[in-house]
Amino acid sequence: MADPSLDNDNDTREKLDRGSSPGMPRWVKVFGFVVIALALLFVVSFLAGVEHGPGLHAPSGNAGAHAEHGVRKP
Repeated sequence: MADPSLDNDNDTREKLDRGSSPGMPRWVKVFGFVVIALALLFVVSFLAGVEHGPGLHAPSGNAGAHAEHGVRKP
């Protein structure tokens, strides 16, 4: 007669072969959460009408004309 403990090992191997796998790694979950949070923040700021972009950091009016210090014009 066969040893019953060997049958249990075969059952365990079959369960593992059927697709029983460990869960997702923690870093994947954290990375996904951060990406979703940033996307949600972007969508909310867009819907709220928050202006953003490189044009907001440029000087307004003629303030850029004084950028050349030390250059004398003839």
